[in-house]
Amino acid sequence: MNKFKTFRKIAIAATMALSLMATACGEAKPTGNAGATGTKTYKIGICNFVDDASLNQIVDNIKSELAAIEAKENVKFEINYDNCNADANVLAQIVSNFEADKVDLMVGVATPVAIQMQAATEGKDTPVVFAAVSDPLGAGLVDSLDKPGKNITGTSDFLNTEAILNIILANNPDTKKVGLLYDAGQDASTKPIADAKAFLAGKGVEVVEYTGTNVAEVMLAADSIVADKVDAVFTPTDNTIMQAELSIYEKFAAAGIPHFCGADSFALNGAFLGFGVDYAALGRETADMIAEILVKGNKPADTAVKLFDNGAATINTDTCAAMGVDFDSVKEKIQQYCTVVNPITTAESFK
Repeated sequence: MNKFKTFRKIAIAATMALSLMATACGEAKPTGNAGATGTKTYKIGICNFVDDASLNQIVDNIKSELAAIEAKENVKFEINYDNCNADANVLAQIVSNFEADKVDLMVGVATPVAIQMQAATEGKDTPVVFAAVSDPLGAGLVDSLDKPGKNITGTSDFLNTEAILNIILANNPDTKKVGLLYDAGQDASTKPIADAKAFLAGKGVEVVEYTGTNVAEVMLAADSIVADKVDAVFTPTDNTIMQAELSIYEKFAAAGIPHFCGADSFALNGAFLGFGVDYAALGRETADMIAEILVKGNKPADTAVKLFDNGAATINTDTCAAMGVDFDSVKEKIQQYCTVVNPITTAESFK
């Protein structure tokens, strides 16, 4: 999941200044430290981009999986966790703090964090593992998905846009107008939105775009969507809309407009349907990568980026009820495009 294109420039500029300070303190080395009992300790710096259900689920599963690995491998992972809340200056300071603390590995949750960490560690030995980067190639983080070629690798939440659009049309074959709701400044939305416009145009479906950069703007966009009487709304893996979902889902449900989104966390927060990556599994896979690099000595440059099957659909049964829609009926219509269709009820975060 990504943020503003200008964010990248700010982050890298901030890094150039901060890296001079970090260099004076010495570069971090992924060697770990052996305690008195012979248990080796590795220091890991994890930075989350924003506080939302999807990204928090990733972090929680990274931590729980690393705890399980500790017991199996007789190692200790000392985790330093922080959240920059989408602030470029705060992010640069967090990464600088990780460097000063000489962490053995950095974990960047979402694209802007990964970009900052990559810039800060360029030419150094500190490996970086990213999580939930929608387009690692487009972001310039890796040379290829199979062979990243740099001291960075990780997991991607790439969205199969065509599949979710097929789900929209399968749910309502009479769909004539689809609203695209997203933050134009988020790189994670750029390709899916372009793909959606091309796909829907080929199907003869009218497309109307609605954007917002914060919760208040997204709520106004939702009001416009309702007024325009679209047949459905599509949102990719967009953090801005994710943060606003709890504030807009009732508007759509009351108007009978299904909101189709690129993650199950949207459905958790009230959207009609979420489709895509299992973020719990993504978190666990990210932790496994971390352990393979630190404990087993795998090189990030040779460790393929992990992609996931975008086949799981999650339908909010509370929203179905509010719209007068039957869950089983929806499942029957869309299941040909899904590996699994799961029900969920509205909540702020995953348990």
